[in-house]
Amino acid sequence: MNQDSDSSDQPTGQDPLLLLKTLQLLWTKQEQRKQLKEEVRRGFAGLEDPLAGLLAMLENSSDWKGKGHSLGYYITTELQLWIKEHPAVPQSGIQLKKLQARVLRILSQCPANLLDPLISIYQLHTADRNYLLEHVSHLYLKGDYKEAAILSIKLKLQPDQDVEKMCIPLLLQDKVNVVEDYVGEYPELQSKLLQILDSWCEPGVNIRDITRPYQGLSRYKPEKFNHRTLSKLVFRLLDRFHVDPALCPNVVNQRHLRTLNYLFYKRFVEKTMTEENWADHVQSTAGDSRCLQGHLVQLLLRHCPGRAARWARHWGLPMDVLPPGLAEELPELHTQQRVEEATKADNYEDSKKKDCYQLPISRENIHFLQTWEETLQCWEKVLQPGQVVGVDMEWKPSFGMVGKPRVALLQMAVKDEVFLLDLPRLLEQAELEGEKEKEKLPQFIQMLYSDAAITKLGYGMSGDLSSLAATCSALKDIEKQLHGVVDLLTVDKQLQKGCGEWRKDGRKVDGLSPEHSHEERGVRQREKGLSLLVHHVLGKPLDKTEQLSNWEKRPLREEQILYAASDAYCLLEIYERLCRDPESFGLSSDLMESLVGKRSIKPRAKKQLNKQEALSPSGQQCQGSQMETSRAPAPVSPREFSVVCDNMLQGLGRYLRCLGVDVRMLDNEDDHRKAAEIARQEGRVILTSGLPYQTLQSQVGEGRCFSVNCSEKAKEQALQVLKHFNVQVSLSDIFSRCQADLRWGSRKSEAT
Repeated sequence: MNQDSDSSDQPTGQDPLLLLKTLQLLWTKQEQRKQLKEEVRRGFAGLEDPLAGLLAMLENSSDWKGKGHSLGYYITTELQLWIKEHPAVPQSGIQLKKLQARVLRILSQCPANLLDPLISIYQLHTADRNYLLEHVSHLYLKGDYKEAAILSIKLKLQPDQDVEKMCIPLLLQDKVNVVEDYVGEYPELQSKLLQILDSWCEPGVNIRDITRPYQGLSRYKPEKFNHRTLSKLVFRLLDRFHVDPALCPNVVNQRHLRTLNYLFYKRFVEKTMTEENWADHVQSTAGDSRCLQGHLVQLLLRHCPGRAARWARHWGLPMDVLPPGLAEELPELHTQQRVEEATKADNYEDSKKKDCYQLPISRENIHFLQTWEETLQCWEKVLQPGQVVGVDMEWKPSFGMVGKPRVALLQMAVKDEVFLLDLPRLLEQAELEGEKEKEKLPQFIQMLYSDAAITKLGYGMSGDLSSLAATCSALKDIEKQLHGVVDLLTVDKQLQKGCGEWRKDGRKVDGLSPEHSHEERGVRQREKGLSLLVHHVLGKPLDKTEQLSNWEKRPLREEQILYAASDAYCLLEIYERLCRDPESFGLSSDLMESLVGKRSIKPRAKKQLNKQEALSPSGQQCQGSQMETSRAPAPVSPREFSVVCDNMLQGLGRYLRCLGVDVRMLDNEDDHRKAAEIARQEGRVILTSGLPYQTLQSQVGEGRCFSVNCSEKAKEQALQVLKHFNVQVSLSDIFSRCQADLRWGSRKSEAT
């Protein structure tokens, strides 16, 4: 009896292997998981040495070697938590070193999710570094390259290892992600790795010599080690680690060579680049490199020797790179070529008007905006409920070099007008003017893209928004805030599912019709992208000769301005045409279903707005300008109604004052936020518009800020304000606050 009692008092987990059997039984029964946790905790408390006990259990069990959450993982993580609650448990000294030696043998075969818990429990970061390096070296010699690298990463051993030796076998096994993690926290290793990869791209280097020692490697993929693939990898790593490309001259030079080949093809084969664009990019690509300059001259010699001689002279290249006698013939060739180019240019302009999409609005309605004051007219017209806006962006071509492109021009098209925003100039000005001004432009763009009441049209919007986020850090999350956007790339994909192409009248044709033939325009490639969609829907393609312009160069040429405006405005015409007759293009009669499809970011569902959510006259949802109750406010006389007008509404202020309203107006140099200060101190209602409304409405009480439509005249604005606040004007009110400088006598009868 006593013996039974004594044994029942003994902890059941004193023997780690007996504890393991108990836990294995409970692990197989899902309904006993709560009991499993209790048994694990009780078992730890009963073990003489919990750390040694865990190793014994792992060494005598095989289930933890699989993927996912095994019993071994569960026991290990529970012990890790238990140790935090019992800080006296961890070992030290000789005993800990013995345990560390045992756990290292387990680490080489355990799944990734066990590495961190075991390293933490057994304090492997405190182990002898040489001993750890020897263990990793042993794994490497066995051919366990991935395991050796991962363990090195976990134990931060990389600074004491040969980066080339560790990374080559991983690259050959196509484990680039492990290589990136291996050098990820060490800038000096990143630079060293990139220099090594670049050295393999040096002309004359035989990559097979580098890979030969690893030919017996499992999952050996030597095709990953060709110059082009290595070049792509180097540029990706340069971009990820923000390393100066000058560190890798070989791959940069190869990329420039490919760029020159591409530019040559675009100019002389496709003939889709203007001479000015081509020369601009050639100059910046070749730079001061004699090798690149010579390469371009050799390309030109095959096609137009006169140009080859001119560029050779321009760069000061030795004339012996040219065929004998060509340098002497240069003046005559130059004259002849200029005549031919002028004739071709005239012919091309005529054919372009005939064969390409033409902007249907006058040049006066295209506005190039470089200051915040200039952009206010854009904001007022774009931020209207029900507005449809075509949005496009342009940036300088990078030709595959490091970094995401930065937007140089933001185009917004509404009916009969296009606004071209000089984004670099606007952002630069905002930086100089201070923190407050810096927020205005990003706020406007966020308001535009997040407002479901405004339809935004684009083509391939994801790429545009990614570049926009790279240009302005305040817009880095803009893709998460999209509402009311229609990407016409969706339409393009649906149209391409058809067997043929579409005429302007909606009838199918096979291929490009003769009247729109590219061959007639001297262009060999078929249309693609937005140009092809414009061709399908509107009957003529876009002229893309300015697509590869240097959009950062100022001033923009007239051709660039017209091109940029066309790219945005054509979206409006496509949308209108499809809305009018979607079925003739093979689209669903429910056009929104066809256009939007299954997008990851769905527009907010439209709902009936109540009075508190009604749209303001300027088109913005002005909850702050609405009365708290659904009924109309009690009537008031103008003498009882006091307002403060923003400095953009001085005409409205003068008109209201003429009708007897108590009006204060901000001066031109006043900050918009002064209106909130005056409103709070004197109990006035703020009258403002556009972007300032978003700031001011949160600084005053409910219903104390009203957004006015700036596109209306002062009289219509005043009538909106009077109606909204139920201000009743009598004959005695008119001119009761008359000012000497007001000349509104002629409007007295009109106002009444």
